[in-house]
Amino acid sequence: MAQLGELERSIMDALWASENPLSATELQEYLEERARETSGKQLAVTTVLTVLSRLEHKSLVVRDRTVRPHLYRASSSQADHTAELMHEILGSSTDRGEVLARFLGSVSPEEAAALRGLLDQTRDSGRSA
Repeated sequence: MAQLGELERSIMDALWASENPLSATELQEYLEERARETSGKQLAVTTVLTVLSRLEHKSLVVRDRTVRPHLYRASSSQADHTAELMHEILGSSTDRGEVLARFLGSVSPEEAAALRGLLDQTRDSGRSA
């Protein structure tokens, strides 16, 4: 799974935040509104369509071709995408234990407590199986 560029990330963030599929025009309007708040850049709908096509090719976006204009939605949740990236990065390491140790050394106490709870749940569900 590839890392996302800035515009790809912005489009995916909009799709993840939306309860409904969005058209390229709706995405362009959303991105322009956000750009006015930050950089002021104008964005053409053709640019959004190009990025959506790339995201579809990467299997990150699903396009509904049965309606006009076409509607787009994320193929998975943001949490699923992030977890897959983390798994890919961990899998590419020659020393998974070292990577995990460094990661755990950088988490906040709250995050560490959440991880402990999740590990306990995983352990407990393994016992009941």
